[in-house]
Amino acid sequence: MNVVVCVKQIPDPAAPQSLDAAYNLNRSGKLILDEADTYGVEMALQLVERAGGGEVTVVSMGSAADVSGLRNALAMGASKAIVVSDDALRGTDALGTAKVLAAAIAPVAPDLVLAATESSDGYTGTVPVQLAELLDMPSITFAKSVAVEGSNVTVQRQTEAGYDEVSAPLPAVVTVTAGVVEPRYASFKGIMAAKSKPLEVLSVADLGLAAQVGPAGARQAITSVVAAEARQAGAKYVDDGEGAAKIVAFLESIKVL
Repeated sequence: MNVVVCVKQIPDPAAPQSLDAAYNLNRSGKLILDEADTYGVEMALQLVERAGGGEVTVVSMGSAADVSGLRNALAMGASKAIVVSDDALRGTDALGTAKVLAAAIAPVAPDLVLAATESSDGYTGTVPVQLAELLDMPSITFAKSVAVEGSNVTVQRQTEAGYDEVSAPLPAVVTVTAGVVEPRYASFKGIMAAKSKPLEVLSVADLGLAAQVGPAGARQAITSVVAAEARQAGAKYVDDGEGAAKIVAFLESIKVL
């Protein structure tokens, strides 16, 4: 069984974050594997182990100047990595990102594509379903468990009321939640082995997407960024026997009552 996991290298959340002149996140510092993606990598490894064979390929879009995050996925047990890295990608929107990932994934012809529900530095939550549409695959989101039986994948899809059991034919795209598995730690042996595992770097030209990425291909643009307003202190009252009446009056003023 061959599984592709979409992963993302993000700036270290522990470091100060900043934006460049075009309001893009500054990614010039240390990059790490998004913690949300470690669950997908672990799930993929477990599915391949249960199948008795196959490989896990991690696919990413971003800078190839620092690939320590991808090496971390390889150290966990993934077989190989593919990263699409190109200055032309700067400013690409969610749909453009999905197009890039789809173009990189299609030649791999996976049985299953796994992804986090959203990235920790983007939070659009739209890329996986766009990817599924571009790859012409069914998609299932918010999986809290994943099982492959024959040519079908069955998922317990988390909902506010519990979970739904959903099945789809393979190949499919599935997004996993943080509770789907417990990611393994990379062993020293795995870290050393990761240094020699294949890591392919592709450009926009390699994928034939020159006119569909970057600001020129984006259908949205960030025009300004302003700091969030500081939270104002709430009104304080000393209960002089009229506390209940004041609470009711306040609730009526905001139309709760």
